[in-house]
Amino acid sequence: MSHFTAAGQRRIHDMLARHVESGRIPGVVALFGKDDETHVETLGTMRQDGGAPMRRDTVFRMASASKPLSTAAAMVLLDECRLRLDDPVDPWLPELADRQVLKRFDGPLDETVPARRPITVRDVLTSTFGLGMDLTSIGTPIMNEVFAQGLTPNLPTPMPDQDEWLRRLGALPLMHQPGDRWQYHIASDLVGVLVSRVTGRPFDEVLRESVLEPLGMRDTGFHVPDEKADRMPVLYAPDPASGEFHVWDESRGGRWNTPPAFQGGGGGLVSTADDYHAYFRMLLNGGRHRGERILSRQAVELMTTNRLTPAQNAARTELATSNVHISYGQGQHGGWGFGMAVRTYRGDYAPIGQFGWDGGSGTSTYADPVNNVVGILLTQVGSSAPHSVHLMHDFWTTLYQALED
Repeated sequence: MSHFTAAGQRRIHDMLARHVESGRIPGVVALFGKDDETHVETLGTMRQDGGAPMRRDTVFRMASASKPLSTAAAMVLLDECRLRLDDPVDPWLPELADRQVLKRFDGPLDETVPARRPITVRDVLTSTFGLGMDLTSIGTPIMNEVFAQGLTPNLPTPMPDQDEWLRRLGALPLMHQPGDRWQYHIASDLVGVLVSRVTGRPFDEVLRESVLEPLGMRDTGFHVPDEKADRMPVLYAPDPASGEFHVWDESRGGRWNTPPAFQGGGGGLVSTADDYHAYFRMLLNGGRHRGERILSRQAVELMTTNRLTPAQNAARTELATSNVHISYGQGQHGGWGFGMAVRTYRGDYAPIGQFGWDGGSGTSTYADPVNNVVGILLTQVGSSAPHSVHLMHDFWTTLYQALED
């Protein structure tokens, strides 16, 4: 007997079809599964003006949904005792030794005090090392400099290679003392650089060998080669005012068609619904996949449970409650683990303990240990307009109702 009611499955299909038929979402691949049962819905087309249909093996740009996956490479190093949570990162990331910290996070870049302690591995993994995106602080001198230096994926300017990226990062003061505040994104890219420095190998090699290959994630990586380019849709960023579809990235000759100079764990991965399902299913299985151990159960528990105090989490709480127009209501989770959100309160239909994250390219990937459910929603519409985010909300609302009581 199915875990999802027949009526519930129909409602999921009809809800997806409504979004596609609205003309706002050209195509979608949705996967939902519980225990060993999996359902996949594919609707619409690869391009806004038609073209080939979406398929189960369509390759999507995961954007920030890269974060929960890329952090697993660091967990392998923790399991192997090649990293320790409270070790300073200075031996591997000397560019980040002897930090200066802004007196005021929104103040001039030359008004600083010395950091009261070194940055640790824990600070990097929890996104509390002192620098990052903060949508409540856009327009401050430090945020302006982060963007000017190309430290975030600022299309169409590509990021520099990891050594130059880290050199530029090291030239800036921190916004906050190490460990004080959660800040978004830059730490997730830094995790990849740390893994690369510790192993002496490119980040993508380590991720592939330790996580992707054992899980059979053959379509996951930092670019889509020519022979797979037809499986990648065009990525759109709709005009917020008119809703007109602007091409953000082409399939052929675009940003993801060639290997990048910087392998960004924060937003650089491409993948498929089935590949991501394998990863989140492994996490729900306590680190095991088909009898093989990928991560220790303890590492998985660390990643997928809240690591933040209310004080560290203040900026996220502020964004989720006071700036909901910026996030379109995303961010009502509460906590954060390593590279992913963790629900610490009942903010919508999902239970406390659900973990995962979304991507600004129209991706949503979560697992729920209470119901043993995985949901993967993939589109090609960026969140410049709220349409893909509204689809995410509707997907989760409908999926939870479809579960057999």
